[in-house]
Amino acid sequence: MENKKIIFYDGFCNLCDGFVKTVINLDKNNIFLFAPLKGNHAKHLLKDIYIDSRKTDSVIFYDNKEISFKSKAVIEILLSLKGFFYLFWFAKLIPSFLSNIVYDIVAKNRYVWFGKQDKCIVPDKKIRSKFLD
Repeated sequence: MENKKIIFYDGFCNLCDGFVKTVINLDKNNIFLFAPLKGNHAKHLLKDIYIDSRKTDSVIFYDNKEISFKSKAVIEILLSLKGFFYLFWFAKLIPSFLSNIVYDIVAKNRYVWFGKQDKCIVPDKKIRSKFLD
């Protein structure tokens, strides 16, 4: 697990599931691991830094004990993919309070706009090793 970056996500959300699948497909260097926010890894790892993963509606990006939330997490994830995604470096210039306004609107409406699963989505066998829970 050394040098791995962990993306904590809403395992019931169709938008989040699509984001995770997209990152998996783009992760050519195999640097990401994934865990649902309501899973055991999130509960234990994030508890140590005083985050209740059951009460958050944000993607959380954990990179060597550095934590990013909301729009900053998405930007850091994209930049970690390197290559073409370095074009997103300019997004770091946008103040978080502004980019999080858009993020919060999408997060608040994600189930209505994209749907919700009754249970956490189970990854298929060929990508299961990327998931902690």
